[in-house]
Amino acid sequence: MAKSRTQFICQNCGTVHARWAGKCDACGEWNTLIEEGTSSGIGAGPSSLRSARKGRPVALTTLSGEIEEAPRIVSGISELDRATGGGFVRGSALLIGGDPGIGKSTLLTQAAAALALRGHRVVYVSGEEAVAQIRLRAQRLGADKTPVELAAETNVEDILATVAEGKRPDLLILDSIQTLWTDMADSAPGTVTQVRAASQAMIRYAKSTGAAVVLVGHVTKEGQIAGPRVVEHMVDGVLYFEGEGGHHYRILRTVKNRFGPTDEIGVFEMSDRGLREVANPSELFLGERSAAAPGAAVFAGMEGTRPVLVEIQALVAPSPLGTPRRAVVGWDSSRLSMVLAVLEAHCGVRFSQHDVYLNVAGGYRITEPAADLAVAAALVSSLTGLALPADCVYFGEISLSGAIRPVAHAQQRLKEAEKLGFARAVMPPSNGDEPGGGARGNFQPSTLSELVARIAGARARDADG
Repeated sequence: MAKSRTQFICQNCGTVHARWAGKCDACGEWNTLIEEGTSSGIGAGPSSLRSARKGRPVALTTLSGEIEEAPRIVSGISELDRATGGGFVRGSALLIGGDPGIGKSTLLTQAAAALALRGHRVVYVSGEEAVAQIRLRAQRLGADKTPVELAAETNVEDILATVAEGKRPDLLILDSIQTLWTDMADSAPGTVTQVRAASQAMIRYAKSTGAAVVLVGHVTKEGQIAGPRVVEHMVDGVLYFEGEGGHHYRILRTVKNRFGPTDEIGVFEMSDRGLREVANPSELFLGERSAAAPGAAVFAGMEGTRPVLVEIQALVAPSPLGTPRRAVVGWDSSRLSMVLAVLEAHCGVRFSQHDVYLNVAGGYRITEPAADLAVAAALVSSLTGLALPADCVYFGEISLSGAIRPVAHAQQRLKEAEKLGFARAVMPPSNGDEPGGGARGNFQPSTLSELVARIAGARARDADG
């Protein structure tokens, strides 16, 4: 009989090591190598493969053919449907991650109740909570009267045998994937081998039956979904549920979607009755705006197909330190360093003796480079102590030469700004070719120095007046 071999697998990246070490050579993390056997399951040795059954041929088909009557299951929660691309796709697997206590279980409970009220069979399986705990949450959310089927189980084979009874479920929710374990692997629940094997079994069930499966994943301290990254490649969609602890809003962000766009977001507001949809997030992010304060600029951004207006706040203060501070919340710190360098090199604005603090109001996170112009305007406004016009929005990308480059979807940004009462815009000159881009009152500088001169000129006019 062949001897059982052991190996050490990194729980952060999934790299296999022949012997234990304190540090993983692949990802550099410490104390993440766990000993796992290879007598069975994924990663098994050749001895276990000898008894594998012979393969059987599968039926081949063509691209044209019948499609199931409803390829998507619409939940009725518009923000959730927006993030998923129009609803849950039948036969797909969706992975949702987020910080502990952010509201993942609350969102899925509300989605399960909404789908059950529409006549769909929904099965909610929890590996972390008892059925009584789920019922308490449902009572708080007002969803305890809905026909959602509950179970508290962690064994994959038992879950598959349970859902196989009766009608095929339209939606199967598993909370969470780190608590599941399968008989096909000998490792402990939560290890790389178990997470990968359990995910593979549930995805195979979704593809073979046409049921939509939602997996909940824990996240690491860096904000990434815990476990091997191969799970994110196996599923059809990956959603992150984000939010700051001090703010009452939550953002459901799509980072992967095989059946829709990958840059959509859904905005929710957390209350004592659960999550409430926010149809117009711009009003939420601009709700407590102070128009007379210097260092604040309103950025007209885009999240997928949705325009979002958010306030960017900057504080430039004299620094007593030899190396001034640079602190950023909600934006890329490297991008801030680039904007500061362009302002110093091409506009003569010096920040070498000042601390710079940048914040995106409401805890919102900006990823697109179109925010460069709004950041530069806020920095110059704070340095000069002059408030920017209250009815003006800013968007545009800044190049290293100081030129302002055009950005996409200028018309949609302007429409959203006009809807919220903003009459003017500072935007790249090339976007003036689009309808509404060259409207009267819009300022279209070709270089960043023109914007700085305009802000300084406004201060000079105020001094003359």
